[in-house]
Amino acid sequence: MPRYWLLKSEPEAFSIDDLARAKNQTTRWDGVRNYQARNFLRDEIAVGDGVLFYHSNADPPAVAGTARVVRAGYPDPTQFDAKDGHHDPGSTSDAPRWFAVDIAFDAKFAHAVTLPELRADPALAEMVLLRKGSRLSVQPVSAAEWKRISKLGARE
Repeated sequence: MPRYWLLKSEPEAFSIDDLARAKNQTTRWDGVRNYQARNFLRDEIAVGDGVLFYHSNADPPAVAGTARVVRAGYPDPTQFDAKDGHHDPGSTSDAPRWFAVDIAFDAKFAHAVTLPELRADPALAEMVLLRKGSRLSVQPVSAAEWKRISKLGARE
């Protein structure tokens, strides 16, 4: 059974359109530097899982479309690159601290589902994204939430 996740990205850094234009419509989801989000990437996200692609720090923030996981967690190479903004000098190849996954474009929603719309929908009341203080860039999503958001995003 696939699981479902919400991955956040600032659209000016990397958007759903960027994913659609990427080589093979695939990208490495790297640079995550939060231990709880890292644990999801390292231990729980699996090939075939669904991804809600969320544009954070947008006006308004919104779920812009879907992707799927095509490579499960592996050491994030940016942690070893001293020239990268995500470099972590305390991480080693023998004991990597940070992990990444690869995702592939699935679909851009006809209607981006905004944060206010998510908050207004009673079916989404328990969604991790909507909990007070929830700021994780990688979050689990239930199958029911996935279905509801996909339906909302499909409408014109």
